[in-house]
Amino acid sequence: MSRLADTFARLARERRAGLITYTTAGDPDLPRSADILRALDRAGADVLEVGVPFSDPLADGAVIQRATERAIASGTTLRKVLTLVEEVRAEVKAPIVLFSYANPLVRMGLETFAAKAAKAGVDGVLVLDLPIEEASEFRAVLADAGIDTIFLLSPTTTDERIKKAGELGRGFLYGISRLGVTGARDQVATGAEAMVKRIRQHTSMPIALGFGIARPEHVAEVAAYADAAVVGSALVALIAEHSASPDLIARVEAYVSSLRAACAPRREALS
Repeated sequence: MSRLADTFARLARERRAGLITYTTAGDPDLPRSADILRALDRAGADVLEVGVPFSDPLADGAVIQRATERAIASGTTLRKVLTLVEEVRAEVKAPIVLFSYANPLVRMGLETFAAKAAKAGVDGVLVLDLPIEEASEFRAVLADAGIDTIFLLSPTTTDERIKKAGELGRGFLYGISRLGVTGARDQVATGAEAMVKRIRQHTSMPIALGFGIARPEHVAEVAAYADAAVVGSALVALIAEHSASPDLIARVEAYVSSLRAACAPRREALS
């Protein structure tokens, strides 16, 4: 059983939703990225998503686009991201999932990437611009290396594609609560719960919900119906705001601790 499967099995036993955090590798630089990942783990994040910087992050909003620009400017590459994961793996108990666009992985070569990712201790990979219909080969290569393939589902994803994602996916499914690019919002999208319920009709895989979740009250709301809440842009914005501060790591840890506290145990298990 993979670390991701173990994590969601534990969350089910604890009757609580998980907290998944997203950061961009190399922002503000690689050494502090390592410190941030350690802090996220200490603060109780259940899964760590690590973004691979790419020059054309079309699915991302301004906050993550700027983080990607800073990471690229600091010299971060896919190879260095894998080195970063390998550096922290022994100290971090949470599963680590790489978020990437297809281009850097294809450029490295899928077999080479899978082998290096497995050696580094990567648990899962989500490729933002990989269509489900074209994912079979990629999924097979990662599965051979013991790495889970994670798929994105949106409010407009058809039932047929949800079923396909459930068949091919491993670890969890990532549901995005609204159309458009990433970014923190004042409230969770109104159709988020209905979307999670629709996904559950077609698969028993754990469902994580992201896009727009920024506050403890957002996490608590999502925890009532999803298996995990994903916080990305708000955390990346905090890192950007305090990147020059000596208490950057302490601020990150305090913020994520407040989010984790909102993942209270449920009275009833999700059906």
